[in-house]
Amino acid sequence: MKESLRQHIAEPDQLERLYRSDKYAFRQAFHDLYPELQASPLAAFWRERLAYESEGIHWGGRKEWGIVLGLAVLAGFAAKLPLFLGINEEFFYFRNLGFILFGSLSAYFCWKNHLETRKVLLIAAAGLAGLLYLNLLPADPKSDTLILACLHLLFVLWWLFGFSHAAGWHRRGERWIAFLKFNGDLLVMGVPLAMAGGLLSALTIGLFALIGLPIEAFYSEYVLVFGLAALPLVSAYLIQANPQVVGKISQVVASLFSPLVLLLVAVYLGVIFYSGKNPYTDREFLLLFNALLVGVLALIFFSIAGLSSLQKNHWEIIVLTLLSLLSILVNIVALSAILFRLAEWGTTPNRIAVLGGNGLILLHLAGVAKALIGILRGRKDLDAVRKAMQSYLPVYLVWAVLVSLLFPILFGFA
Repeated sequence: MKESLRQHIAEPDQLERLYRSDKYAFRQAFHDLYPELQASPLAAFWRERLAYESEGIHWGGRKEWGIVLGLAVLAGFAAKLPLFLGINEEFFYFRNLGFILFGSLSAYFCWKNHLETRKVLLIAAAGLAGLLYLNLLPADPKSDTLILACLHLLFVLWWLFGFSHAAGWHRRGERWIAFLKFNGDLLVMGVPLAMAGGLLSALTIGLFALIGLPIEAFYSEYVLVFGLAALPLVSAYLIQANPQVVGKISQVVASLFSPLVLLLVAVYLGVIFYSGKNPYTDREFLLLFNALLVGVLALIFFSIAGLSSLQKNHWEIIVLTLLSLLSILVNIVALSAILFRLAEWGTTPNRIAVLGGNGLILLHLAGVAKALIGILRGRKDLDAVRKAMQSYLPVYLVWAVLVSLLFPILFGFA
């Protein structure tokens, strides 16, 4: 989008076409590029236009609301399949919840972005293959490879969602960076909507109870399920229609949390030596260590995706650089603990999966940290950091597919 803006900044018709093709990406790219485009009278016009449009809330047209609500209803019916078909709920949701969530979002963005038929078929075929594969795996609740397959296929489904949001794979990765930021925006929009829905639900149940009509069972079985199915879709639609509503809030949240998380991780690493906890022998502590690493990695990526200029965010670049270096230290400790456990107690699917995942994250973090240090030394810009972020997404995809498909077979579905 940025390159297209640069090329067509003097062409009103082309700018209008770009804006209508993807308002969310256009706004983000325009605000990022405005410092270098502000000499153009057309850029000044677009700045005023976007500022004027940002004053109110846009609810969109009936057609798009129809698509959103239709997909939400389908997702709700899919979530109720255990009741309709007499399927065990634990069996069903553990294997299929990701398909309900990401399937509806992927379908919406396939329609929204007018994806080519071949891309839509690719997403549908990959999703259907994953759906059939997971549901045909042996139903052993104690199987480590089953749990690994379900968890890693969640990432595959998330990647397909990104493919639909970004309208394909692009080497420059601007749309994928926008997708990473969109995930944070989705969380920021979804949480208050969920809180408002919870408050409304409590009031509704309480009011009906006052007149002697207990509706808790019906409400939780149907209204709540369909509401939860609609939540991500409605949140996504509101962000697309009103990027100005959540964009600044999400960046403020990231800016506030980055230094706090940096302080937390630094203190946490220091306290470990006095706590008696040991990731080398304590399996639960090692899992918590890895969860911390993944959370910090997501915060780093979300924060970088939302940065618009180096001049305004020099302090944030320093914080993110320190956070990246500290995360590398956490990763090295986690990797050494996994290698120790492999040497002491042998090979298991969980240990191999965590070893591979942590190795990829370490390489990824090293590339991001190197690019961030390059910015501080004046040798690189934000595009280099974003390229380092985006470049490993296909590698994670390949690893997730390998773990999902091969590990159950290699380890005998254990």
